[in-house]
Amino acid sequence: MNKRRILCFGDSNTYGTNPVGPRYGEDARWPTLLQMLLGEGFRVLEEGFGGRTIAFDDPVEGGYKSGMQYLPPCLMSHDPLDLVIVMLGTNDTKQRFAMSAPAIAQALAHLVRLCRLYAADARGEPARVLIISPPPVRREVLKTRMAGTFDTRSVEVSEHLAEEYLRIAKLMRCEYVNAADFCRASEEDGVHLTAEGHRALARGIAGKIWEIFKEE
Repeated sequence: MNKRRILCFGDSNTYGTNPVGPRYGEDARWPTLLQMLLGEGFRVLEEGFGGRTIAFDDPVEGGYKSGMQYLPPCLMSHDPLDLVIVMLGTNDTKQRFAMSAPAIAQALAHLVRLCRLYAADARGEPARVLIISPPPVRREVLKTRMAGTFDTRSVEVSEHLAEEYLRIAKLMRCEYVNAADFCRASEEDGVHLTAEGHRALARGIAGKIWEIFKEE
């Protein structure tokens, strides 16, 4: 049986960073939980990286952070792909990048174009793209060690990403999920998901994937 291949492309919340400890294990990260929920007919591929942005390498945290730079070879290395899930944007709200929500969304649109150029299914058709708007950064971040990285403006920009991402999804005819419908960033650091957040997000995404492929 040919399995549907799904790539999860994201940042630390796809990697599974735990706000209060080491990385979540395979029994707790949303991409691996998604695999369990979808079952044998699917192959879910993890491509999460802490600090990954849509558009920038990071002058503080170092290189290899730009999703635009890494995405094309990533897609080609996992060929074929039936669906590419993109959940990015949180790190683009960092103080040092000074990006607005519309600007972040426009950068995301470029990522979608890259997906359509470099990701194809076994028949050679462009892979479907599922945009996930990340949960907003919480104001609790201002009380943590990340307060110098994320500021009040970061919180405000992150709160507008969902509407901007939905606009891009409609414009480019992509699938769309708002992660905030299922989970929130943790109170502990204001950025990363709790274990329950990972479980809830996996369930929400699984439901969307069943909807996407129900007629095929």
